Amino acid sequence: MHTILRHLSLPGCPRVAGDEENSDADDSDDDLQIKNGHHDDSDLQHVTNHLENGDYNYHQQHPNGSVEGDVAGKEFEGEKEVYNNGEWNERVEKWKVKQEKRGFLGKDNGNKDRGDDDEFLLAEARQPMWRKIPISSSKINPYRSVIVLRLIILVFFLRFRVSNPVHDAYPLWLISVICEIWLSLSWIIDQFPKWSPIIRETYLDRLSLRFEREGEPNRLAPVDVFVSTVDPVKEPPIVTANTVLSILSVDYPVDKVSCYVSDEGASMLSFETIAETAEFARRWVPFCKKYNIEPRAPEFYFSEKIDYLKDKVLPSFVKERRSMKREYEEFKVRINALVAKSQKKPDEGWVMQDGAPWPGNDTGDHPGMIQVYLGSEGALDLEGKELPRLVYVSREKRPGYPHHKKAGAMNALVRVSAVLSNAPFMLNLNCDHYINNSKAVREAMCFLKDPQVGKKLCFVQFPQRFDGIDSHDRYANRNVVLYDVSMKGLDGIQGPIYVGTGCVFNRQALYGYDPPASEKRPKMTCDCWTSWCCCCCGGSRKSKTKKKSTEKSLLWGLYNKKKKMMGKSCLKKGSGPTFDLEDIEEGFEGYDQFEKSSLMSQKNFEKRFGQSPVFIASTLMEDGGLPEGTDQTLLIKEAIHVISCCYDQKTEWGKEIGWIYGSSTEDILTGLKMHCRGWKSVYCMPERVAFKGSAPINLSDRLHQVLTWAVGSVEIFFSRHCPLWYAYGGKLKWLQRMAYINAIVYPFTSIPLLAYCAVPAICLLSGKFIIPTLTNIPGGWFMALLLSIIVTSVLEIRWSGVGIEDWWRNEQFWVIGGVSAHFFAVFQGLLKVIAGVSTSVTVTSKAGDDAEVGELYLFKWTNLLIPPTTLIIMNIVGVVAGVSDSINNGSGSWGLLFGKLLFAFWVIAHLYPFLKGLLGKQNRTPTIIILWSILLASILSMLWVRIDPFLPKQTGPILKPCGVEC
Repeated sequence: MHTILRHLSLPGCPRVAGDEENSDADDSDDDLQIKNGHHDDSDLQHVTNHLENGDYNYHQQHPNGSVEGDVAGKEFEGEKEVYNNGEWNERVEKWKVKQEKRGFLGKDNGNKDRGDDDEFLLAEARQPMWRKIPISSSKINPYRSVIVLRLIILVFFLRFRVSNPVHDAYPLWLISVICEIWLSLSWIIDQFPKWSPIIRETYLDRLSLRFEREGEPNRLAPVDVFVSTVDPVKEPPIVTANTVLSILSVDYPVDKVSCYVSDEGASMLSFETIAETAEFARRWVPFCKKYNIEPRAPEFYFSEKIDYLKDKVLPSFVKERRSMKREYEEFKVRINALVAKSQKKPDEGWVMQDGAPWPGNDTGDHPGMIQVYLGSEGALDLEGKELPRLVYVSREKRPGYPHHKKAGAMNALVRVSAVLSNAPFMLNLNCDHYINNSKAVREAMCFLKDPQVGKKLCFVQFPQRFDGIDSHDRYANRNVVLYDVSMKGLDGIQGPIYVGTGCVFNRQALYGYDPPASEKRPKMTCDCWTSWCCCCCGGSRKSKTKKKSTEKSLLWGLYNKKKKMMGKSCLKKGSGPTFDLEDIEEGFEGYDQFEKSSLMSQKNFEKRFGQSPVFIASTLMEDGGLPEGTDQTLLIKEAIHVISCCYDQKTEWGKEIGWIYGSSTEDILTGLKMHCRGWKSVYCMPERVAFKGSAPINLSDRLHQVLTWAVGSVEIFFSRHCPLWYAYGGKLKWLQRMAYINAIVYPFTSIPLLAYCAVPAICLLSGKFIIPTLTNIPGGWFMALLLSIIVTSVLEIRWSGVGIEDWWRNEQFWVIGGVSAHFFAVFQGLLKVIAGVSTSVTVTSKAGDDAEVGELYLFKWTNLLIPPTTLIIMNIVGVVAGVSDSINNGSGSWGLLFGKLLFAFWVIAHLYPFLKGLLGKQNRTPTIIILWSILLASILSMLWVRIDPFLPKQTGPILKPCGVEC
């Protein structure tokens, strides 16, 4: 029955991507479940006959070209009860008309009243949980055509530039040509991964009908949520508390959610904040679920300027909301008291409430700490219901052991969660990224639980959105070109890149396993040949796969057999493993030689995953979960062991498993590794934004944030993982590789960009120009290139829906970041690679609850401001000098001046937000700055006109008129 449903499609129907890969899907209970109480054998035979006759098409193609995700059946018997008889019959009639128009249902079939309802239920049961919506051809085809046309124009323009040197300004010409070639290559690797953008749409109601049927256990997959925090000073505790509260109140079964908070600073302030948050969650979570409020981070819910009474019908809502707001304000006061208390550290160090010294008094030398709150064995909410588990984690740190920054912290959370809950999927968030859409996890499950593509997805990435940004987004914090343009393009190739937060992972992908192989269906000709022929036709590969799965099942079966023997075995002192790997290795006598050698080879798991049999066993459970009858006390001790400072030494953690070490941008490396193994990712953009975070509050912090990202890219460039030469034998697609190359080499574009921005000022000051006198044909190429750039941008804005102001802000900050943070990142990366000089990562300040937009413009001096400030001064002075020189020389030089001014104003226009950041807050430029600018410009102009240093100097004897008329 399952096989028929999975492989049949109507003859002549358009083929859907993934049809060839259907044979590797599981014949799980999710495919089509029909209760015996509602359908007898005759009904099953009736359905089978219809399927065999081609009455149903399993893959459906939408009229607008959108392709639906291939999802197996669901039971809709409860749906009929929602409608009265008239409404139900109307729905059935509409479905029949639609099927007749598509040619899937004959008109004579409409007379069979007995099977109408069942046929409708079965058709609805095959509906997908998501679908792919390609961009309209009327929007994307002109865009592609202009890209190709622009590439052709660019080739002819560069040919003209190279073949027509400017001899009287040869150095300037040479520099400008090199810069133009580099920037052209940069545009190519950035542009072509956007060739096939797509949009995906999810159906949450179908997810619920499939996995949350009445009278049956909830079959949604468990999820472990990771929150990472480092410095409670720059990352206010109230911000972290709001993130945790939004996770605990997410719209998902409470027994399937576990929240793990990683405290890298081992701060007692963070520890006490989590304890207070767990207590407040007992009141907040039932309030959120009772009234279905959004968002479920209290700070942002109570500060929203909307009609909070909309769609609320319970009379008790206003009273309870007022009471909850008062309790949240009291909660904030308690957090503020903890922050004030933490300002002065006692000489003897912090002491906990029971009088014991705080283990993390020395942040660089402390044991591992784990504290479990709430959950099935913890406190209940005020209504007596269970709450999601909340776990505080601070991994062990000792001098002399590398900690690998955020990547090490995330790997520690992976191991702890595998021991304590072992959910098959993991959501990671920064401490300032709260869940804005309580159904965000369900959105991800629409893809990850898809029986066809779900097993091949390594992660589902959500876009980053931010609060506290001014309406003009002066520093391009929204980064809409990346999240609304580039990511959609990558989703049409192999999937979006991992951006560090707002991402739901498949745990098996992080463990370094390959995705399930797509086994092709056996050919018809093989049915009539002998078995040895079938081996030649692919039996070898199947045998290897079977052998691998046999080894895996044997080890897991042995573990289940031995766990009863282990019982409450003695624990090793210190941070040793709770269970001994030797216990698993016993009892091999009962197996034959092949099985014995296979089991003995599993000792390699210890070298791969570390010395924790419990964790190793958890990696073999594809669907997650813990063995039955596990002692939670023993698991806590085992969890302490897996976060020890030396656990991942001499293992593949950070090399092939988990978050990859070696760069401050561990997100790019981690995503690259999984894509190279053949995994795919998905970009999910729900109608309501899934997650929101805090943006840097001033220009300096924003530049330091960009600097950290750029340094990480430079580190990857000089490592073995550079996509320019890494994994060419793997499964990374060419356009996907091009996108990763762009994500790595972009800091090096700062060198030609900085030089190109300085060229206009030098031309104005020297009277030279980088372009010779344009004739008709070269001038036409120049104008065509300029026009193609404008048209490409307009068409990109058109299909992506990005606002023109957001697009322009992104262009401006590309120049600002390029000539400042990216430029410094190149040299910092070189120092680290060549001289081993490591630079510390600056934690970006997060806005607190009372941050104002005006703080975005507070001035903080940093060395990153020097290059762009110099460029602005050079170009402004160059404009003044050039205009003064033209006035002095007469009208003959105005034509050449126009071209120079065009380049100079291009630079000034792109650096204008930086100039505003230098001058102060919004529209409040200090008077002294204005006065000094006017005075300086006037003095320089008068000096230039008076000195005129670039006029050719006369050599030889001075000739004077003799006065004799000849």
